[in-house]
Amino acid sequence: MTDNNDTLRPDPAALLELAARETRGKLTIFLGAAPGVGKTYAMLTRARQRRAEGVEIVIGLVETHGRAETAALLEGLEILPRRAGRQAGRTYDEFDLDAALRRKPAIIIVDELAHSNDADARHPKRYQDIAELLAAGIDVWTALNVQHLESLSDLVARIAGVPVRETVPDIVLQKADEVVLVDLPPSELIARLREGKVYLPENAGRAAEGFFKPANLTALRELALRRTADRVDDQMADIWRQQAVEGPWTTGERLLVCVGPDQLSEKVVRTASRLAVGLNARWIVLSLSGASNPIPPPARAARLEATLHLAERLGAEIRRATVDDFVAEILRIARRENITQIVVGRPRPGLLPRRSLPEALLRAAGDIGVYMVPGQGDAPRNPLRLRRRTLPQWALTLALPFVATGLITVLGLGLSQLVALQNLSMLFLVAVLVSALLGGRFAALLAAGLSFLAYNFFFIDPVRTFTIARPHEVLALAIFVGVAVVTGSLAARLREQMGRARQAVRNTQALYDFSRKLSAAYGLDNVLTATAGHLQTTLGLDTVLLASLDGGELELQVAWPPDQNLDATAMTAARWAHDKREPAGFLTATLPAVPYLFLPIRSEQRLVGVVGLKLNAERGPLTPDEGRQVAAILEQAAIAIDRARLVRDNARIALEKEGEKLQTALLSSLSHDLRTPLASITGAVTTLRQLGDRMNGETRADLLMSIEEETGRLNRFVTNLFDMTRIESGAVKPRRDPVDLLALITNVVERARALDPALVVETSIADAMPPVLADPALLDPVLFNLLDNARKYAGTALPVTIFVRVDNGMATIAVTDQGKGIPPGELEAIFDKFYRRAKGDHRAAGTGLGLSIARGFVEAMGGTLKAESPAMRRRGTRFTIRLPLAEGARS
Repeated sequence: MTDNNDTLRPDPAALLELAARETRGKLTIFLGAAPGVGKTYAMLTRARQRRAEGVEIVIGLVETHGRAETAALLEGLEILPRRAGRQAGRTYDEFDLDAALRRKPAIIIVDELAHSNDADARHPKRYQDIAELLAAGIDVWTALNVQHLESLSDLVARIAGVPVRETVPDIVLQKADEVVLVDLPPSELIARLREGKVYLPENAGRAAEGFFKPANLTALRELALRRTADRVDDQMADIWRQQAVEGPWTTGERLLVCVGPDQLSEKVVRTASRLAVGLNARWIVLSLSGASNPIPPPARAARLEATLHLAERLGAEIRRATVDDFVAEILRIARRENITQIVVGRPRPGLLPRRSLPEALLRAAGDIGVYMVPGQGDAPRNPLRLRRRTLPQWALTLALPFVATGLITVLGLGLSQLVALQNLSMLFLVAVLVSALLGGRFAALLAAGLSFLAYNFFFIDPVRTFTIARPHEVLALAIFVGVAVVTGSLAARLREQMGRARQAVRNTQALYDFSRKLSAAYGLDNVLTATAGHLQTTLGLDTVLLASLDGGELELQVAWPPDQNLDATAMTAARWAHDKREPAGFLTATLPAVPYLFLPIRSEQRLVGVVGLKLNAERGPLTPDEGRQVAAILEQAAIAIDRARLVRDNARIALEKEGEKLQTALLSSLSHDLRTPLASITGAVTTLRQLGDRMNGETRADLLMSIEEETGRLNRFVTNLFDMTRIESGAVKPRRDPVDLLALITNVVERARALDPALVVETSIADAMPPVLADPALLDPVLFNLLDNARKYAGTALPVTIFVRVDNGMATIAVTDQGKGIPPGELEAIFDKFYRRAKGDHRAAGTGLGLSIARGFVEAMGGTLKAESPAMRRRGTRFTIRLPLAEGARS
């Protein structure tokens, strides 16, 4: 039941919205029918008045379009500097959002609400910039032409023959705190155009021949006036909700249309649609269901869904509610929404006289008008009405009452021979209940009738006749029949509700299972496969899923079972469902002969795909229950597909960023590690060529040595790049041969000392060190890179130690320097490609590939390489290589 005082309380949602507006800026939109009506002029005139009153107001951006009188109004007003915008190869002045947020005035004027920002802007559209200003507590004034409203763009394109490329969501206008209509008759606007006050003379002629025609301007003016009136009407409704003022106020017509699962509802909807068009009224279609029986039978549920879909196509707002008191709920919604007329069907009188819903509304509506749509509608509800049943069901329905009544009669005759029972009628109630639970309402009523006859014939004196001797037996028999009918009806209703409850549980379990499948599905392909498989399992229908990946054409992605293909006609229906975002295919208004019903899969952000369900004439369309199941499954699938796409896009973006990072590091490395040795080589060669004859032998030898060293440096750099390419491509195929570490390390140390004679390397190799299982061609550059790394970062003032021993059946090679060490947070990062630590002069040394190559080679040989720091006395770094011993050396 609805509390009578509830309608006198303010709407909590309206109060919360009002409180939220107090913390944000206020938006004022100057709305016009077309360019040139004077929106910017009116806005600046009002700004000068407010400035004279002492209000802080600045100009964020104003487009004068060369109009001198508009530009003159800017004098004396503070104008924020603009930023340079770039688009389509040209540079222009653009609104600077960050400058406005830093300045944070009381009021800021930002013209051209529908403008699209350049690629460098934070937001793609200017209305999003304005939303950020409002969130920061800044009041914003802006201007908008009515053709830029998103819901009107198609209509304006048909009226004027000019496509509207820049649009603003209608919600922006609906949420505006103030809408100022700037109006001008078409004749005056055309005169201003001819005088050059709208466009420059070279553009005015084309505008007059195209957009600025009297018919176009009149239509746009009507749209602007209507939209402003609607906005005022919405504001009044908000005030009523906030102040708990009961409607209706007759400033505008609003219709509430009540429909149900009967045949008359379709006529009610069509009649209400004509009324709404004629009155230029908004209308709400309300479907109410009783709390005791919220789900109608399938046929009536299907009819109700078709009626609601019809109302939605005709432009109505759909609402549903489950209540006990229909009249109270209808009037509560009517008063809350400022309804002026309630439209309801007038059903045909029933078998029993009772007050109908229209009559109850007429008595309680008060100032709200009630419009009754006449029509035959459904026949009066007859409790004896028979539903469609199959032959086995009919056999059960007819046979069960006879069998149950016969068994109870035999039982009663047997018991009456043994004991004297005062009231055998209670036994026959068992037959009625059993028939109701197993056969339904008709079986219960038939069992009640048979029980009446059997009880009268066998147990009421005189027996074996249908005559009743004593008057009180007549009353008892009448009470028995009444109790049997009521009990049977209640039991049959309980049976129906149990069936619906079981179906609801099955649906809920199916959705739960599907959500678990989606949570375990990783990647877009797995989500699509899980969705198609679940739909096929749940409905028993062949299912296809289509999507457009990476902005391409709509293509078949998943089919279940997999052996399905779509012909050209089916693909046309699928594309229609995708492009128009409405069902297509089987028994729809678009290509109804196609055996697939195509439904769009929509998330809150975008259309993510299309699902096709294979149907046929024998099977028929989806039932309302199946439709609800499909809608719930597709809603979850849309969220999962959207999430999978976002994950994939984020991974691709991360990969692109990583590629850019590596490319930048590689170019930086190339610029240093190629240019420096090339410059040294070039200088030495130039010196030898120009001064070679006048040089002594020692100087010439030094220059040649420098050329040789720098050439070797270049060779090592190119070798490192080649080795890294081999590792990443998987081309490294190491051999597994026994390697003598003593000979290998001795050779590596000699080459390192040849590169830098100041390098001191101390080695400590265990006696009788067994060979390791490795590839000498890979282990050699690993050790050389470790020594070279120690030379670069630890210097040559202190020796580098190489320690080799056997530890837990593995060969351990430790290369330790005595430098400053590595911070703990960088011990793993140093093995990344192109990661370089600065030297003391803050100049990066090397390419940052040596350690990455070393780890890659060691792991390819089946070993490990790790770094430790500090290594000794709070200083130094130790690189430890662990490799398997050769087979014969293992203990």
